[in-house]
Amino acid sequence: MVADTPMTRRTFISGSLALGAGVALAGCAVNPVTGKNQFMMVTPEQEVAMDRIQSPHQFSADYGAVQDQGVNTYVTEIGTKLSALTHRPRMPYSFQCVNATYINAYAFPGGSIAVTRGILLKLSNEAELAALLGHELGHVNARHSAQQISKSTLSSIFISGVAAAVGTQGQGLGDVARQIGMLGQGALLARYSRDNEREADALGNEYMVKAGYSSMGFVGLMGILNTLNKNKASSTDILFSTHPMSDERYGTAVARSRNPYGYSSGFSLNQERYMDNTASVRADRAAIEALQAGDQYMAKKEYQTAETQFAKAIKLAPEDYTAHVMQAKCMLETRRFERAATHADLAVTLYPDEPQAQYVAGFVHLNLNQFARAFERFDRYAGLLPGNPGAIFFKGYCQEKMEHVASAAEFYKLYLNEVQQGEYAVHAHGRLKQWGYL
Repeated sequence: MVADTPMTRRTFISGSLALGAGVALAGCAVNPVTGKNQFMMVTPEQEVAMDRIQSPHQFSADYGAVQDQGVNTYVTEIGTKLSALTHRPRMPYSFQCVNATYINAYAFPGGSIAVTRGILLKLSNEAELAALLGHELGHVNARHSAQQISKSTLSSIFISGVAAAVGTQGQGLGDVARQIGMLGQGALLARYSRDNEREADALGNEYMVKAGYSSMGFVGLMGILNTLNKNKASSTDILFSTHPMSDERYGTAVARSRNPYGYSSGFSLNQERYMDNTASVRADRAAIEALQAGDQYMAKKEYQTAETQFAKAIKLAPEDYTAHVMQAKCMLETRRFERAATHADLAVTLYPDEPQAQYVAGFVHLNLNQFARAFERFDRYAGLLPGNPGAIFFKGYCQEKMEHVASAAEFYKLYLNEVQQGEYAVHAHGRLKQWGYL
């Protein structure tokens, strides 16, 4: 069993750097799928540690797990059934549906797996969901992320830690978009090769058939992905940047459904069961599609049109947490802080334990010169999701604005322990020097 060893971000970085210095000693590891030796710098324990540090930040960037526990229970049930049949059944797997509206599913190296609301809307039966989760389990079991890290393609994220992605985004205290300092969609996700995708397909197909699903579920999933790939919708940009799609993958799935999995043709697709268990997501289809459209306009910096789409989503689903956070961020871009505060604070009320709204609300109140309230939001965010140095900086900034110099200095020192470059670091260093702490 993988060791359940606590690891802070700092100790992880130190250990990772030691890994880089000791490549010659790393040697080969036996691949759990093929049984063959392969070059590997990362141990299974380190895969789990990376996962525990990185995955919470990505999940929050995707607006957290859906609040309908029935959906998460259902996704977990299917994932757990599959994971017991994998090559690494004792990994600490977890499965959830996240609130993000873009179309994707992803896995972290220690077994944390998520599907988005956007992709659940594209599936039509449980066998397709099993194929999707099986594919992601294939990546974990073949150790594809660890393989990419060993090849240094992910080292900038995984070796440097979350700070590399979220702590140094600030390009000036007046830059609204960058000052928020939140992870973008997919910022921490592995980018797989076509060979990785082929292997994950083969493994996922194997796992879902072993679990009693028809291989036609895998054909259905590949057909959906192939069509989406050809349509080039912006909501699939991350999906195909991390999981390259091709006609070949679809053709291979069709061939496998005939041989070796022809015997599964009479197995279950469980369409009705899928529809029943994802009813709450499908009930919000129109709102989710409006959020997808708004997200697309945000990327183009067409904020007025984006705001209209987010407002449409809120009208359709007034208690949708994601819609209010997106609208708050959109209004931040146009510097309408009072209106942004309305949506950010409502989002906090709707989902008090999801960190992103706390952070966005903190930034809104900071811009309204409500520094005590902003500090409370940043402090709450840091308690819910440790590891973002930006939160430390803004806590110090709020204290500075309230003329609590000693407290501000402590936060700035903590920030500089994590980040040494960028506008925030310059600001923190300058204040510490001005106040006589340096």
